[in-house]
Amino acid sequence: MSLLKRRVALGAALAGTLVATGGCSRVVGHQGYLLDTQLVSTVQPGVDNKASVQRTLGRPSFTGQFSDSDWYYVARDTRQFAFGSPRPVAQTVLHVQFDPAGNVANVRQLGLGQVASIDPVNAKTPTLGRKRGFFEDLFGNIGRVGSIGGGAQPSDNTGG
Repeated sequence: MSLLKRRVALGAALAGTLVATGGCSRVVGHQGYLLDTQLVSTVQPGVDNKASVQRTLGRPSFTGQFSDSDWYYVARDTRQFAFGSPRPVAQTVLHVQFDPAGNVANVRQLGLGQVASIDPVNAKTPTLGRKRGFFEDLFGNIGRVGSIGGGAQPSDNTGG
């Protein structure tokens, strides 16, 4: 094999390897609120109210389900490898509680420990009873519903 053919083959193999491994890179993502620690530290219980918190931090990611006295600012950083599912690597939830007058009562930061990991076990729900196959499901009611011509007889409503 000539030197030129070897270089072309080596170049093609190298290019193929780069293309193949390029799809296997890590993807880093950010979702939600961009948390600024200096702005968060300016929110003080007993000093700020809903209007000042909204001017300082902006609108919350979501509010409480039963009342608007709880505001949540959620930020999450994720990583995923190639085509896998994204995994959270960092999360910050800023929870601002207001008293009935609308003043800040409490400010808390929650971290990644609050992320729930749900791992479904099977795709089937266990049921009581026996398992039936495809053909039992398809032909199982033949002969059980009633015989041919054995349906209800028309009633005679002539009144006589």
